[in-house]
Amino acid sequence: MELPRLAITMGDVNGIGPELVMKFFAEHSPHSCCQPLVFGCTKALESVRHVVANPPRFVAVESVKEGLALCEGIPVYNAGHPAPAIAFGVEDPEAGRAAIIWIEAATHAAIRGDLDGLVTCPISKACIYKAGYHYIGHTELVAELTGTSEYRMCLFTDTMRIVHITGHLSLAEALAAVKKERIIESVQIGYAALKKLGLPSPRIAVAGLNPHAGEEGAFGQEEIDEIRPAVEACQALGIPCDGPFPPDTVFRKMQAGQYQMVIAMYHDQGHIPLKLMAMDEGVNVTLGIPIVRTSVDHGTAFDIAGKGEASASSLVAATRLAAKLGSLS
Repeated sequence: MELPRLAITMGDVNGIGPELVMKFFAEHSPHSCCQPLVFGCTKALESVRHVVANPPRFVAVESVKEGLALCEGIPVYNAGHPAPAIAFGVEDPEAGRAAIIWIEAATHAAIRGDLDGLVTCPISKACIYKAGYHYIGHTELVAELTGTSEYRMCLFTDTMRIVHITGHLSLAEALAAVKKERIIESVQIGYAALKKLGLPSPRIAVAGLNPHAGEEGAFGQEEIDEIRPAVEACQALGIPCDGPFPPDTVFRKMQAGQYQMVIAMYHDQGHIPLKLMAMDEGVNVTLGIPIVRTSVDHGTAFDIAGKGEASASSLVAATRLAAKLGSLS
């Protein structure tokens, strides 16, 4: 069986993205799980050649087709937009622009069927804003490019899977979005992902919003008015899910194996436990879109960019998961 063809987008070249890509290919075996094509710039990779003992050979190519046909070396495609001058740790709008162009090119290639998915390295939201783009992150960008209205951010490790009913919103906006229909849609999207992964008898836990899951209305009505009715509606559809559970204990239930996924009510409710337990192994997955997209679960780390201190563990995990999902598509 042919290996899935995956784009690996470099992200912001002044962050740790180039170093992650360099270490990934130098220290791991991506070709064992996929046929990779880097969307980025060889100039940025040359700037971090010193961070590994035996740096691989990267080859600039002029098209996706040429990159996938390359027999020796690691293909790198800049989509007609090379990186600006490299300045590690500097917020450069042109670096943000290059990152967006590479992501757009990779996404369009996946939509066309030329690639089986994409894996993204971190971008700087500040830089893409300064470059004139309105996107608040990869998730929203890829959803817009694929014409998807109902999508969800999900964090995966081997033992933890967390779907957020909302992504990058202010806390006030996120709380206002805790509605029955959105929770039902999130459970359905999450359950479809668990089934696709082939997990035996997957079960989903739904987190509450308030302390102690509201304590029967003592600390808020959201559990009574929105969350519990959503859980009951999903159960009526045959989806094995329970809740709402107190947010401070629900993730322990998943860690113990009682549940294979938790539905979180807002961004940090889900991100904090995963980043505490598995910062380097976490993978960000966009669910509900028609293509495979995974990402490292950390930022650009401008403070350590170019110093050789970054870990490629999350990129390794993201690529392996994308390869698995790509082979199932």
